[in-house]
Amino acid sequence: MTIRLRPGDAALSRRNFLITFGGVGLTVAFAGLPGAAFSATVAPAGAGDYRPNAWVFLDADGAISIVSPASEMGQGIMTTLPLIIAEEMDADWDKVRVVQSPSDAEKYGNPGFYGVQLTGGSESTRGYYKMLRLVGAQTRMVILATAADMLRVPVGELTTDLGKVEHKSSGRRLDYGEVAAAGYLPDPLPQATEADLKSPDKWRYIGRRDIPRVDVPSKVNGTAIYGIDVQRPGMLYGAVLRAPVQGERPKSIEDAEARAARGVLHIVPLSYGVGIIGETVEATLRAKELLQVTWSTSSRVRNYTSDRLLEEYRAAARDLGQAGVAAHSEGDAADAIAGAAKVIEADYMSDHVAHAAMEPMNATALVHGDTIELWAPTQGPTGTQAFAAEVLGTTPDKVKVNTTLLGGGFGRKAEADFIIDAVSLAKVVEGRPVKVIWSREDDIRHDKFRPLEAQHIQVGLDAEGNIVGWRHRIAADSIFARTMPDLFKEQHGHDDVVTEGARFNYAVPAHRIDYIRQDNGLDVGFWFAVGVGYTRFATECMIDEVAAAKGADPLQIRLDLLPDQPRGRKVIETVARMAEWERQRDGRALGLAYSDAFGTHCAQIAEVSLDRKTGAIRVHKVWCAVDPGVAIQPVHIEAMMIVGITNGTSQALLERIDIDNGEVQEANFDTYRVIRISEAPDIEVSVVPTPGSPIGGMGQVGLPPIGPAIANAVARLTGGVRLRHFPFLPERVKAALEA
Repeated sequence: MTIRLRPGDAALSRRNFLITFGGVGLTVAFAGLPGAAFSATVAPAGAGDYRPNAWVFLDADGAISIVSPASEMGQGIMTTLPLIIAEEMDADWDKVRVVQSPSDAEKYGNPGFYGVQLTGGSESTRGYYKMLRLVGAQTRMVILATAADMLRVPVGELTTDLGKVEHKSSGRRLDYGEVAAAGYLPDPLPQATEADLKSPDKWRYIGRRDIPRVDVPSKVNGTAIYGIDVQRPGMLYGAVLRAPVQGERPKSIEDAEARAARGVLHIVPLSYGVGIIGETVEATLRAKELLQVTWSTSSRVRNYTSDRLLEEYRAAARDLGQAGVAAHSEGDAADAIAGAAKVIEADYMSDHVAHAAMEPMNATALVHGDTIELWAPTQGPTGTQAFAAEVLGTTPDKVKVNTTLLGGGFGRKAEADFIIDAVSLAKVVEGRPVKVIWSREDDIRHDKFRPLEAQHIQVGLDAEGNIVGWRHRIAADSIFARTMPDLFKEQHGHDDVVTEGARFNYAVPAHRIDYIRQDNGLDVGFWFAVGVGYTRFATECMIDEVAAAKGADPLQIRLDLLPDQPRGRKVIETVARMAEWERQRDGRALGLAYSDAFGTHCAQIAEVSLDRKTGAIRVHKVWCAVDPGVAIQPVHIEAMMIVGITNGTSQALLERIDIDNGEVQEANFDTYRVIRISEAPDIEVSVVPTPGSPIGGMGQVGLPPIGPAIANAVARLTGGVRLRHFPFLPERVKAALEA
């Protein structure tokens, strides 16, 4: 692979990636956005005069600015990606300042994510990795070429070491600042190939545990700027009253009292609600309460009752005569199961869950003529540009977006409804910025929930208990049908996100996965680990059910099913040693689960106890072994695993959205329960990379195994009581115990 970079040029050619969000009827092309300074180590965009390419700017004083193209939402990506460039260019990390990228998919799009600037899918490090290494290598080559001209020696006689160019035969040295001060670039620019990359044994930064995150100091001292912190001169505030049922519209608005409220400036009818613009947040919220709106009653979502539909989805998944779209097919699973000595089958179900990011949806917009400036905690900068442009009737290139830090994302902040709110209101008061902040209640009730889904798995065993066929049917609404209709159509109705994780690397001779789409009108969206979060729940619980049927150790059966997967075997064996798998616990039991999703191998063991009177499960400790191939920052990987396990424990035990005739019943943390610190398990993580392996994703890896590990532990603790419905609410656990 060779990249040809000119100053300001794109690193790679990219294709536009169009995404249509059916819920708002807008077509979007994702790209990127300019950013702001967040800490002492984060520099304003555009710093530095010596620019070997669009990613690195060098100052004459030796400061090096490196662009971070992804959104920082707590995962440390603002450190990880620039560190890759710094590694290859032999930069002194102490002199590096991180710059949030501008919105420009041509320059900063993720080659592993269709070339767009969108942070999600555990694709940031995995997608950018190779390109950023080449960018760093090419930057180093440009510096060497300039230095060779300055020293009047062949470039081949020069080397670099920690921000310095050395000519060993003469003893002369130039630091990178001196090269930058020369102010000129070689023409043509040297180009990098994979042969120019450092070998891992030469890595200075990758794999080290002592490199701190650049975003943390400002978060500790309180100077970090999240979207909700943005303040602009002359700023007004906005709120939107939405219909209680998705898809309804205001038919009549009685707003006399709201208009009369102190500090209220404008009441703005919208196609999907009623907007308020005021001088303070309190004024907008007060006016929102005083509005009297008659809503339409024609939305399909009025027929949406989640309990009833989940049973319908379950029936669809179980109905083998109802054809689905093949997500994976290897061998003839149906035939293998028909001829099996024994067949095990089970249904697994998951309720809707909300994102419940600590920072609710918000955005600030300023409209001037046909231009827009936005300040937003967004995962999808390019989409933000295009949605905003659509609202104003302008073009994306006239939309400037400042990406702030995100107070949690989990896929929710890749949506654009909060962006549309801000632009819709800002255009009413052209020339004055408007900040829209959703209330927690709005955030929960009008979320794009993780899909409701039901799964049916059939496994055929031979006379010795070996798996001969595996059939997995997944019934759920589609995320892609709303967000990526063209791709959904190209894939003949397959939703890769909804079914992701169902395909595994276990050695099963016949394996079939079908997606049975359900369509009941409700918007569903990306969530933390999305499909893998529930498909691995089903598959890892079923592996344990097979082990029980065979009378085998759940750990040994997994090892037996991974004969050609040394990385998978390694994480399972590692976590077994960590947890002392063979040791019996008084009143507690261990459960194991494994995942190879996102290109990373991960095994977890949960230690649980159970209050049989109340049905309450307590997760005391979780052990985790993870192999991402290349561990760029092992400490940060450990932190991400802790986050994933904690969130996964929460969704496995507590989180549930209930929709009754289209109305969401939960509204805040009193009714939508998430895990509390006192309920969180102790977590021990071991990062066990495999040199020479491809790099895997990390952001979502920690979540999928914990749910099935808990369920499998409960089964061992109770002598075989299976929990097959997320979340494991106490009443469901009691019902299972009494069944």
